[in-house]
Amino acid sequence: MIFVIVGMPASGKNIARDYASSRDIPYFATGDIVRSEVKKRGLDPSPGNTAQVSDELRGDDGMGVTRRALEEALRSNVSVVFMEGMRSWPEIMLVRSETECIVIAFLAPRWLRRERVISRGRADDSLDAFDERDSREITYGTAVPIALADEYILNTGTMADATMTLDGIVRKYVK
Repeated sequence: MIFVIVGMPASGKNIARDYASSRDIPYFATGDIVRSEVKKRGLDPSPGNTAQVSDELRGDDGMGVTRRALEEALRSNVSVVFMEGMRSWPEIMLVRSETECIVIAFLAPRWLRRERVISRGRADDSLDAFDERDSREITYGTAVPIALADEYILNTGTMADATMTLDGIVRKYVK
């Protein structure tokens, strides 16, 4: 089973990464593939370079980087994995065509996501580029997997609260 984690930037998707890591569950993120490619090309990890490489790797149908992450996930040959970075419904359907999957959407208000971008200090984050990045995510189709998710985590409290909610969701599907 693959748990697909979706959400807007800074909505709390890394909580799922930390959760998976603490339980030795493999985690495959398209963003990791993009950041790795940026580094491999020797580019500065600026928001612009990261967006350009992301667009390239997505390919003509928008699913190139998802195919790479899905192949890695399936090759891991374990019963439960997490994937993150699917930004369109066709990407979700691609995953579902290969295996059982549950889509979990992390939700957080825009003002809170902006505060998180300021505080987390990732190289590909920029407060100036926040609105542009949100628009790009929506153009990719991010809103549809969020709207059609199987489960939701309203991430406005503590990380412990969100982690507890996520654990309840995982336990619901993995017996």
